Amino acid sequence: VLCDGDETLLRLVSTELVVGEALGTVPDGTPTVPLEADLRAQIKTLRLKQQALERTVDLDLRTDGGLARSRLLHRLRLLGIGWGRLTDSQVRNTGTFRETWTLRWRPELAIAIVEASRWGTTLQSAAEAKILDIAQDPDATVGKVASALEEALLAELGGATDRLIRRLESVAALDHDVTHLMSALPGLLRIARYGDVRGTDSAALTRVADSLLLRSCAGLPGAVTGLDADAAAALRAHIDAVHLALSARDDEWATGTWLHTLETLADRDDVNGAIVGRAVRLLCDAERIGGEESGRRLSAALSVGRTAPDKAAWIDGFLGGRGLLLVHDRNLLSLIDNWLRGLDEDQFLPTLPLLRRTFGAFESGERQAIGQAVRHGAPTVSTTGGAGYDTTRGALAMAAAAEILGVAR
Repeated sequence: VLCDGDETLLRLVSTELVVGEALGTVPDGTPTVPLEADLRAQIKTLRLKQQALERTVDLDLRTDGGLARSRLLHRLRLLGIGWGRLTDSQVRNTGTFRETWTLRWRPELAIAIVEASRWGTTLQSAAEAKILDIAQDPDATVGKVASALEEALLAELGGATDRLIRRLESVAALDHDVTHLMSALPGLLRIARYGDVRGTDSAALTRVADSLLLRSCAGLPGAVTGLDADAAAALRAHIDAVHLALSARDDEWATGTWLHTLETLADRDDVNGAIVGRAVRLLCDAERIGGEESGRRLSAALSVGRTAPDKAAWIDGFLGGRGLLLVHDRNLLSLIDNWLRGLDEDQFLPTLPLLRRTFGAFESGERQAIGQAVRHGAPTVSTTGGAGYDTTRGALAMAAAAEILGVAR
């Protein structure tokens, strides 16, 4: 009756009128658990306010105040006290010296503080005890321990870092699953980059990361055999993550070792096309193979002897959500266009979903540029003498291709 059935207005009335947003306070001398007393002292020192209204703060980790606030919020998050959550910054930057947090204090967090007090009497000791308990789980994987180590470094838990590194080394030595090793590697390389900002010692992290890289490169050629589409997609995501992390690290030995492994994958014909296509694309981006060689490999992948879904998987791995390659390299676009035009109905129908997913991942501008290139006849279409064409079926195929590429008709 009051809100005409509008639940949004009803929630607004309930939040502001029935519940309210004002927070009360208790005297400083009120008995409380030691963990809450430590939290109050740090909040007062850092000049933070416990407010019910949501607000966003940008922290500069190059300053003592910003680093201390970040340390406090990371420790609270580790203990399950969700006062703040990391969010995307409105300031455009790619460095590691800035963090953006959204803060909102809720009354029920007082209960979370009492629950977290079983781990210790101060935020640092409690966070260290909890992170070590997580890492000591007998079923902990390499990725789980690496994530715990990353959280410990972000929260500057110096008392737990060395033990976590030793735990990571022991778990990694017993784990023979390549996907587990590769999932942990990007995180280790990422947290090693925090050394300059947070003053952490990255030598031990680099040693563990190099060990994981060597074992990943040794096991990857055997792990890519006999994969179905879903397993190949999952492994491709791990390959992308490792490649991106190594590119950011910019270490000649590590990059060379990784690219050599990708070269062995690109030369095999018994591996899922999505993996081979991705290996060729990454090698092309790293300038280990040229544009002419990548075109030759694409032409070979689209040759007779492979099924249409296999060819589509190769293209999906090669393009991988980035259509600028087809915008600038008309030879590759011509190869794909000629292959697509040559598919009969029995081949086109099972290939269409994968191609649609491939081109759908492109930016709108990329799809339009590719569609215009095809429409204006930039790619040349090879024809054979005496071949007959069904214009009606051709029009249907062109309409489907235009819809895939996002071309306005």
